[in-house]
Amino acid sequence: MVRTPWMRLVSASALGGVLALGAAACGSDQGGPSESGPDAGSDKKITVYSGRSESLVKPVLDDFREATGITVDVRYGDTAAMAAQLQEEGDRSPADVFLAQDAGALGAVAKRDLFAELPDAVLDKVQDAYRDDDGEWVGVTGRVRTMVYTVDQVPGSDLPKSVFELTEPQWKGKVGIAPTNGSFQAFITAMRVQHGEDRTKEFLTGLKANDAQIREGNAPIVADVNKGRIAAGLVNHYYVYELAKEEGTTVDALKAKNHFFPDRDIGSLVNVSGVGVLKKADDDPDVRAFVDHLLGKQAQTYFAEETYEYPLVAGVDSAPGLPELASLNAPDIDLNDLDDLEATVKMIKDSGLV
Repeated sequence: MVRTPWMRLVSASALGGVLALGAAACGSDQGGPSESGPDAGSDKKITVYSGRSESLVKPVLDDFREATGITVDVRYGDTAAMAAQLQEEGDRSPADVFLAQDAGALGAVAKRDLFAELPDAVLDKVQDAYRDDDGEWVGVTGRVRTMVYTVDQVPGSDLPKSVFELTEPQWKGKVGIAPTNGSFQAFITAMRVQHGEDRTKEFLTGLKANDAQIREGNAPIVADVNKGRIAAGLVNHYYVYELAKEEGTTVDALKAKNHFFPDRDIGSLVNVSGVGVLKKADDDPDVRAFVDHLLGKQAQTYFAEETYEYPLVAGVDSAPGLPELASLNAPDIDLNDLDDLEATVKMIKDSGLV
């Protein structure tokens, strides 16, 4: 493995101050580059392209800013659009960091050779399954695809065993999807990987023919399911928890429930949100501090307790009521294979869903 300047920066004993920074940011989330010393290259400012919404990640960025004094210039947008923008900008991009909603977008950017290799000290915090094989991105949180359904319209005996069943006549006009959403696109990419192009096209055209109900995102789907406007929808697992929080109630009190498809069905894909560092920032101690913060206990606890995602760093518990990640019998998909985002978007458009 070729060691990038950032990796040499982190591993060099002469730069012990940066190692101390990493330990502080990871251990207590209270620390940042010093005003003087070996990390004097710090300019106390980074630029983040975020494919994650401001409402979800702003508290984490604010905590980082307060803990380190480092200013974070954030540009928010759709994950796929952000990935495309980074690819178009190339070396001219002002971005230092890409915080993405899914592994597919990270892989698409990595495939264009735009990311720096991350240090082993960063990568080793997360299991192999949730990071890039070449060390160019690392997962921050886990999220599971699920079918949300309303108990008023879908009895337990009618719950499908596979996501492919949703193209059958009994589901006509009853299933909400968000085809422009990054998590849906990553799910379709995973379907292409596991089941091939033809079956995936058949699934998409089947959804179209079955009058799938189109929404702009996951949250509107869950809200409509809970109100009985549609019977079911394909979303990420945490949206029912967010709805309960918004309504000041509990998940058990909602009519909307999560159904995890059994037997390694592709409908229960485990994906990650994650982070990659642009090559131009591979020797920036402020960027290293930011990545360490995302994988530190404070941020991981926030994601677990406030956004109900799965923490990927050991020592942080999932939200109460969530099934253990290892218990979900998820499909065996290598997240590194989800990088062909462009072909997926074209397939979705060709199906007539957008």
